[in-house]
Amino acid sequence: MDTKAFLEVLCNTDSVSGHESRLEETIVSAFENHSNDIKVDSLGNIIALKKGHNNIGNIKIMLAAHMDEIGLMVKHIEDNGFIKFTTIGGIDPRTILGQEVIVHGKEDLFGVIGSKPPHLQESQEINKAIKIEDMIIDVGFSKEQLIDVISIGDTITIKRQLNILQGNRLTARALDDKAGVAAMYECIKELTKIQHEVDVYFVSTVQEEVGFRGAFTSTYRINPDIGIAIDVGFGSTPELSKADTLEMGKGPGITMGGNIHPGLRKRLVDIAEEYNIPFQYEITPGPTGTDGRAIQITRQGIPTLCLSIPLRYMHTSVELIDMADIKNTAKLLAFFIGTISNENLEGLLCY
Repeated sequence: MDTKAFLEVLCNTDSVSGHESRLEETIVSAFENHSNDIKVDSLGNIIALKKGHNNIGNIKIMLAAHMDEIGLMVKHIEDNGFIKFTTIGGIDPRTILGQEVIVHGKEDLFGVIGSKPPHLQESQEINKAIKIEDMIIDVGFSKEQLIDVISIGDTITIKRQLNILQGNRLTARALDDKAGVAAMYECIKELTKIQHEVDVYFVSTVQEEVGFRGAFTSTYRINPDIGIAIDVGFGSTPELSKADTLEMGKGPGITMGGNIHPGLRKRLVDIAEEYNIPFQYEITPGPTGTDGRAIQITRQGIPTLCLSIPLRYMHTSVELIDMADIKNTAKLLAFFIGTISNENLEGLLCY
């Protein structure tokens, strides 16, 4: 499958944290064509293994990108049929008012998010942001009709399909971090052209948005020699500092900071320069806020890297990426993996 088409299916399928199973068939069918083994663990992580050639030291590299997305959850059904809701993951209430949504009950119901019209607001309310608890979802049903279809705890997603913009750019809900899953898919296809020595585990993790749950458990299971998180970073826009953002279309951000192993990061930079793969630096002094945080501190500690795909408008329904950044992320990962061997691993891991 073409990587862009794969990404479109991922983004158009709901997978709110803790409810990622709808993506299982899509991801398994894509990765199993290029892997030696694929499993779904008890938490829902999808783990595809591509074995290396003559891997006498049983070296393992784990790539992780989370397949869950932020979303909403039914909290209460009012007597008049309106749905009160809460958030799953980090959502700015200002981005959801007036949005079309899908409530995922026994069947999917279309609805809209509304609140008190500005014409009827008190003077002290007009200049204040509307809170989640002051919003409702209206699907058009009475409570009697609704309770046959919807239950407390059902998930809700913004109704948004992937759309192509100009050039290589596209916009969708949940590119954080389905863009990372797409980069892994592009990487495993690249590795079919390379005779790599090490075993590579491609993990589509669950529940990253609510605390890196899938990364903790899958890392513990695999116990890799090297862990690499592929996530998204803040794409540049006019109002943001260049020091805190990544330029679109200029390659992935290679993270520098406390979560990151310096020797492996240097090797990653050397590979990018050797093969003329565009990259940028992303400075994160503390925890990265990605699966890399969980990978690094699992078991006895795992030497960890993090690559960030530039993304604009994070945690909104119009996240935006450049496909060139996904392809360059995948190429950099594949060439890096191709250089790791039983002979040089110990030297690379020395501080």
